[in-house]
Amino acid sequence: MTVTTHVPFGASLSHEAYLQIREKILRGQIPMGGVLSRRQLAEELGMSFLPVTEAVQRLESEGLVESKPRVGTRVRIPTPNDIRDRYIIREALETQSARLFCERASQLERRGLQDMAHRLDEEAGRVSPDPSSQYAYQSFHLQFHMQIAHWAGSTLLCEMLEKNQLLVFNWLFDINAESSMPAGRHTELATVLTGDDPDAASLAMGNHIRWGMSEIQEAIARRFSVSLPPIGRMARETPASQRAAVVKPKKQTAKKAAKKASKRKSA
Repeated sequence: MTVTTHVPFGASLSHEAYLQIREKILRGQIPMGGVLSRRQLAEELGMSFLPVTEAVQRLESEGLVESKPRVGTRVRIPTPNDIRDRYIIREALETQSARLFCERASQLERRGLQDMAHRLDEEAGRVSPDPSSQYAYQSFHLQFHMQIAHWAGSTLLCEMLEKNQLLVFNWLFDINAESSMPAGRHTELATVLTGDDPDAASLAMGNHIRWGMSEIQEAIARRFSVSLPPIGRMARETPASQRAAVVKPKKQTAKKAAKKASKRKSA
């Protein structure tokens, strides 16, 4: 999966714009909830308005950004249910890739995965909150998981992971929740995947993916729900003219109530 601004030969301007805007989002230059100005992006990328608009529409169709009338376009803030659903789909695909890897991978590929896992855990111990450091680590983390799917020998699994942007969403969830894994987690995962038990490999991947999901849900909800209202629900005060038109119910005094009661009795 491409996560840098490297553009394939012959790619359209809209695809180039798509890659560069997505990288800005992944680097945190446009944070969750951040507004995307098509005209400003066109100026920054040195492009016309049209390819940038097409790129933003593609990002919107993938769920990374959202547009609403009178609000504009911004990086989408996921709800806890959004996060859960992404995890469910990712787990379904990656547990299968783990099973297939365990069954099919060559000895060379198994050693390659162990080496990647060891280097990834080393990087996890050195990564800092700096956006450049986070970007480098998350890039390598994404490559690690995609490599498992590739060595599993299923082109369709790789395409499904890429098409649904599942690892890109995981990247965004991690950096916005400031999540980090315990030391050695990827080495432990690789040890099981390079063994001879496909069921154990599938289970280990499921546990690996689900780890910390509830904490990430809560962290993102805490970070964004208070300071930023749900998109499309703009808080508007009732205009003074409308407030004046509201007819308030008349209050009954005790004296008037007693007089009415007396009349009813005499009748």
